[in-house]
Amino acid sequence: MYAVIDIEASGGNHIKARIIEIAVYIYNGKQIVQEYSSLINPQVKIDWYVTKLTGITNAMVENAPTFNEIAPSIHSLIANKIFVAHDVNFDYKILNSELKRVGLKLNQDKLCTIELSREIFPNKASYSLGKLCDELGINIPTEDRHRAGGDALATTKLLELLLQQKQIM
Repeated sequence: MYAVIDIEASGGNHIKARIIEIAVYIYNGKQIVQEYSSLINPQVKIDWYVTKLTGITNAMVENAPTFNEIAPSIHSLIANKIFVAHDVNFDYKILNSELKRVGLKLNQDKLCTIELSREIFPNKASYSLGKLCDELGINIPTEDRHRAGGDALATTKLLELLLQQKQIM
C-alpha cells in the first residue's frame, strides 16, 4: 500500500515552515482506496510567494484545524504504507518535523516519483510534476496545480503509470 502525499507549506525550510494544506491518497497499486485532504491553520503568517503560487491565503486557513488537531489521524492513515511524493524528501521532512512537535514520528519506506521517473523515462526536459504530467498525458486541471489535492492526485496517477512501466521493463 502506498500513501501518496502532497504538502503545501507556509514558506521557508522544513524546520521553519508549517503545513498549510495536506492531501493523502491511499493507493493499493491498482486504485485509490481512501483519500484525505485539509487546509491547516499553521498559526504563522503564510509567505506572500506561497500565496501567489498556491492561492492559499491567511484568511483561508484562519478557521482550519491546526496540525495538532489532525496529526493523530494523518499519522494513523499513513502508518505502515510506503510514503510517496514528488520530491519525497521535502514532504517527508516537513511532515516528520510537524509530527515530532506533537510527539509522533515517521518511520517508513519512501518512494520518490521524480527519481523513479528519471529511471523509467530518462532524458526528459523537465521532471517537474506539471511538465512531466503534461508530457505523459496525465490530465490535471490547471486550477488544481500547486494545491495539495491536485498535486497528490497527479502524483498518484504518475505513480500508477510508473508502476505499469516498471512491470513492462
